[in-house]
Amino acid sequence: MSITLHNPAGLPRTDAYHHVSVATGSRLVFLAGQVAWNADGVTVGEGDLAAQVEQCYLNVGTALAEVGATFDDVAKLNVHVVDWTPDKMPHLMDGITRAAAKLGTTPTPPATLLGVAALDVPEHMVEVEAIAVLD
Repeated sequence: MSITLHNPAGLPRTDAYHHVSVATGSRLVFLAGQVAWNADGVTVGEGDLAAQVEQCYLNVGTALAEVGATFDDVAKLNVHVVDWTPDKMPHLMDGITRAAAKLGTTPTPPATLLGVAALDVPEHMVEVEAIAVLD
């Protein structure tokens, strides 16, 4: 495996992500931000943050599979949430948990959560982008 994840002593422990990833592979994979579109381009879960997060993570999984990768190869995630407030965290985590169950993995690479004013279309509440490393 080309990615190892670490939580250094001296940093707060979290189950949602690891603070550090070490990549030893030779191919970098950059995914475009994935929104809550299904394969037909229809928005999934309009008005439902958890459903949209789930679809975004499933879309990342689909994009990774296309190049022979999985979430185990992800070195970094960026999650953009429209009008972020801390009270949305349970919905975000619920969506990640649901996607993880379907993907058969718990995606916990280093991640950055960014509150944004808007995304590509008004009904999209979240966008997830990933960087992976393959041998």
